[in-house]
Amino acid sequence: MVLILFGAPGVGKGTVGTHLSKNLNIPLISSGDILRRNVKEETELGNRAKSFMEKGALVPDEIIIKMVKEEVSGLKKGFILDGFPRTLNQAEELEMIMSNSSYQVIHLEAQDNFLIKRLSERRICKNCGAIYHLVNIPPEREGICDCCRGPLYQREDDQEKVVKERLSVFHSETKPIVNYYRKKGVLKSVDGSLPLQKIVNLIKEKIDHDSDKEQKGN
Repeated sequence: MVLILFGAPGVGKGTVGTHLSKNLNIPLISSGDILRRNVKEETELGNRAKSFMEKGALVPDEIIIKMVKEEVSGLKKGFILDGFPRTLNQAEELEMIMSNSSYQVIHLEAQDNFLIKRLSERRICKNCGAIYHLVNIPPEREGICDCCRGPLYQREDDQEKVVKERLSVFHSETKPIVNYYRKKGVLKSVDGSLPLQKIVNLIKEKIDHDSDKEQKGN
């Protein structure tokens, strides 16, 4: 099974993907994590991507496609994709990467005002990467991670000005992919502003429903 989580920045793809990964026992592949790892390790691709990420702009296709292709190579049982594809070209390249594997696309939707507030109040642990929200998931001690006691910080691309730019980029360049997948009949929409467990349950229901249809069709 290949599951693609699609939606605007801050809609919760990573958090939802983490829970689905545990439930479905398949790995979560986050293009954002891949990019940040390459930037941190100062790889050639990471250095090329860094300037785009800091401005909230899309990383060029040639960079992210190569990273994702290397990451999913050899994953026979399937995987969950978070943050990829983001352009029609990436979507077409992904078709080639997945060969004849079946897949479903979950579109997590939410209003811009909701996403701006959510992202601007997000904090991340520098040591273990745990994610917090100052209102919804606050740490026990301000600025300190509950898991490893590492310091929490705000990513540059979570600052309000950059978030607005990221959303603008999403609407102008990424959202057309919705129509691409809708025409293929693989798109399922879920309200991304709902509580986490409700979102996960709805996605699993949609996946199970489609699996039952496939089995009956066979």
